[in-house]
Amino acid sequence: MIYHVFQGERISALGFGAMRLPLQPDKSIDREAVGEMVAYAIEHGVNYFDTALPYHDGNSETILGEILSQYPRERWLLADKFPGHQHSRIFDPAGTFERQLKKCRVDYFDFYLYHNICENSLDDYMDPRWGILEYFAEQRREGRIRHLGFSCHATAENLEKILDGPYGQVAEFVQIQLNYLDWTLQDAARKVEILRRRGLPVWVMEPVRGGMLAHPGADAEQRMEALCPGASPASWAFRWLQGVPEVKVVLSGMSTMEQMQDNVATFEREQLLSTPERELLGSVAEGLKNSVPCTACRYCCAGCPAGLDIPLLLSDYNDLRVQFSHTPMMRLETLPDDKKPHACLGCGACAQICPQGIDIPGALADLAALYDKYPKWSAICEARNRIAEGK
Repeated sequence: MIYHVFQGERISALGFGAMRLPLQPDKSIDREAVGEMVAYAIEHGVNYFDTALPYHDGNSETILGEILSQYPRERWLLADKFPGHQHSRIFDPAGTFERQLKKCRVDYFDFYLYHNICENSLDDYMDPRWGILEYFAEQRREGRIRHLGFSCHATAENLEKILDGPYGQVAEFVQIQLNYLDWTLQDAARKVEILRRRGLPVWVMEPVRGGMLAHPGADAEQRMEALCPGASPASWAFRWLQGVPEVKVVLSGMSTMEQMQDNVATFEREQLLSTPERELLGSVAEGLKNSVPCTACRYCCAGCPAGLDIPLLLSDYNDLRVQFSHTPMMRLETLPDDKKPHACLGCGACAQICPQGIDIPGALADLAALYDKYPKWSAICEARNRIAEGK
């Protein structure tokens, strides 16, 4: 396992993000599967584990804390976050923090983050009524937080403004969305440079963009296979990040043991991309820029008055924008009418909270038009049945 030293802490370059844990058929967390993945991670040198209050409706903290408590405390580092980005009417830093410690079964957090300080949340984070900044800085002084930082989906310009303010004075590290697509699409190269100039190490979220870069398309995957046989597309994305010296931790939201094993193998040793490999990823990124950059963070879902599964719909939209495919059409067809893209009210609540700045109502309107345009799987099957019956 590759390790980096940060303020005396020896941290695995690969971190286990607990945002997308494996699920049971009833959508509850598969505790047994998570336990097996944590065991594999620790056995193979992963020591950084990341959770947050909103993940899995609050259950991520509980499950991760329960499983990690079975291992000696010195074998793992735990990161959690304060959800100041959720636009609550009342914030309770002390109460939230105490509950998080209890759920995670710890007396302190190795790393703690102000969750997603950005254009839409900075006012809440700065509101003097809540004392969010001061409370967690005090917990660090008391040793209940070892290292304090923040995650950020802001533009490069606003990241710099945030760093110029009080949060920039307390942060020891910053977690940003970084991958070979967003290097240019979201101006992540500039964000990394801003952090480098300030001496702040980079923690990475969305290294494969919610799975998009693990499945960049048949053409891209064929080209990758030809250049590096047997390497998964996800491993290419992680190896690209190994070439960014400012990066100290790469968080991967692994959902299966296969993903864990592949990622661990990629981080067993430094495997920098060759020049032809980097050029290929540059070409793949250019080809993907026509896609809606949804990362399935699900921030949009909580406030949707129609209760739509927006990340699912946008995933199908990206698929259908490339070319007609039965797979997304079948998935859309199984949805109740009030969960199809046509049910979007166009209110724009989702777009206001989207970290990626996606015009979600516009995308869903386009998806509804595509859905109406393309043949339905049920109709195709019915036609085949009629042919088979000689009718």
